[in-house]
This record gives sequence, C-alpha cells and structure tokens, in this order.
Amino acid sequence: MKSDIDYERLYEEVIPSVVSVYVAGRGPMGGAGSGFVYDRNHVVTNEHVVRGGDGVELRFSDGQWREGEVVGVDAYTDLAVVRVESLPETAVPLPVATENPKPGRPVAALGNPMGLDGSISVGIVSGSNRSMPTSGGFAIPDVVQTDAPINPGNSGGPLVALNGRGDGDSPKLSYEVVGVNRAKQGDNIGFAVSPAIVSQVVPGLVDDGFYRHSYLRTRTLDVTPTVARANRLDDPRGVLVVDVAAGPTGGDALRGSRYSRTVRGREVPVGGDVIVGSNGRTVNSHEQLMHYLITETRPGEPVDIDVLRDGEEATLSVILGERPTLNDGRPRRRGGRGERIPID
Repeated sequence: MKSDIDYERLYEEVIPSVVSVYVAGRGPMGGAGSGFVYDRNHVVTNEHVVRGGDGVELRFSDGQWREGEVVGVDAYTDLAVVRVESLPETAVPLPVATENPKPGRPVAALGNPMGLDGSISVGIVSGSNRSMPTSGGFAIPDVVQTDAPINPGNSGGPLVALNGRGDGDSPKLSYEVVGVNRAKQGDNIGFAVSPAIVSQVVPGLVDDGFYRHSYLRTRTLDVTPTVARANRLDDPRGVLVVDVAAGPTGGDALRGSRYSRTVRGREVPVGGDVIVGSNGRTVNSHEQLMHYLITETRPGEPVDIDVLRDGEEATLSVILGERPTLNDGRPRRRGGRGERIPID
C-alpha cells in the first residue's frame, strides 16, 4: 500500500494516548482490550471489553498504571467510558472526527492485540455505513470497515487517520479517531464503531452513564428484488416492516406484515408498511434508518415516516419510544420468529 504518511511518527505521537485495558473477574486470567484517552478524565473502550468485570486497570505506553472506574456503557453501540484520575502528562485526548471516513483513506489501528501492548497495524478504510451483527441479536449501524489487521485485544482501541499538517519547517501533525476498533470478521476485514456514533453516544455516557436510544418498535427487512416481488412493489427500495412490538403508542402506528409468500423458494413477509423516508430523508436500507434514529432523534420525539401502504404513499407522524434494556444495561433481546431481522 502506497502512502506518504510517516507511520513511525504517527505511532510516536499517538501511542501515549492509547491504553491497554485489563479487566478482573473475567475468568481465571481476566480479560484484556484497548482504549484511548477521550478527555482529561475519561478513556473510551468497547462495552464488551469491560462487561462483567470487577475492576479495570489501565497500562499506558510509558509503563505507568492507573485504576479506572466504568462510569458508562452502551451495549447497543458497544461503547463504554472509564473514568481515570490523574492521567500521565503525555496521555493527551485524541480528537474524534466530525464525519465518517471515506473509503480509501489510510488508517492505523493501535492497541493491545493478543496481549501485545502498544501495537500498530495499518491499512485503509474499505467501506463505511456498514451494519455489524452482534451476539445480542441486534446490529450496530454505521460501522467503518477496514483492512488494517484487528485481532482480539485490539477491541476498544482507536482507528486513527492523519487529519492535517501545520505550517512551518517542522509542521506538527494532527490526528483524529475515525473509529473505535471492535472486531475481526475475516481476512482483511475488520470493523470499528464510526465517529458519528461515538460523537453522539459517548457524551451521554460521560454525563449520565447511559444513552437513551430512539426506538420505532419495529423489526425491518431491506426490500430486495425478491422482497419487492413478494409484496408486489414496483421497485426494490426502502425497508419492510415485519412486525411491531407491543408498548405505549402515540401518533400514527406503523403496520407490520400480516402473512408470508414464497418467492424463489424463500418465505417472505408480506403486507407490512414499507418505510421509504424519514423527515424528508430517503431511506434505502436498514443502515440508513438506524443511522438517522441514533444520530438525529431522541426518545419521545415525533418523526414523519414516509411509507408505502397497500401500494399508496402516506406520511405517518410516529412518536419514538426508547429501546428497552435489561437491569444490567444490556439490550433486551427479542425472541421468536425472525430473530436475525434487524430491530429498529
């Protein structure tokens, strides 16, 4: 891969702000992951890194240790915040990008893969606006895909890109976090939580310890050509509402599918509303709908949802609910038919 980025310099300037996260109470040997300095009192990591731990210890690149306290978690986006008193002077906050990176941008993943403190791997952004399924039965939207090697232990560490250069004979380089590394999904395929999601969720974790997610109370399915054919739609666009969860309602109600039809050997839900827009924005996929709900809406707000219902266009005013959680802050998994269908 060709790049004019000095990765040696990037490493030297960024690694003091990257931490190795060690968690007690996770089996005989505990657990390990990575994180990065978010502000002068907080480190960001993955929720799954600190989940179920009795205590958190942080090791910095200069060998210093700090004890940390988990003050906020959000399993829906796999983000967590650890409060730390008296950070090392060299551990300066890393700024989070204001927008998601574009494919082709060179990046570096820093962290603690396989227990190897202070490691760096490089690559490019392979794609953005991905959706990543989790073991909890839901999907994290707006995920950044990279071919930079990400291995167990990298989780929670920063995916970093060069932001710019200063002026002068020895310009100071500027870096930004363009993702929070999460998982490896195969050869040359890794994923990171996007900066758009980090910027929306982490401030709530710092201030309140949690983040309230908007909830349409629906399960949806992207309208592929097969789904469009089963529902007798002219074009494969939008997302089909498969079913709607019970709960308090306000405003207009979305309608779920009423039966199924077999098309090309596949049983397809039929008869539900097809969401094609929200507050004037086109919705072509589940990822677009989830990105909009997380980054631009709050529970209790009314939103205009454009739908196709029985072949006719309509705009519904829907009052958003709040995604349910368990007592331990984990998302509540809904069982039953079609568990793999994304939950909105």
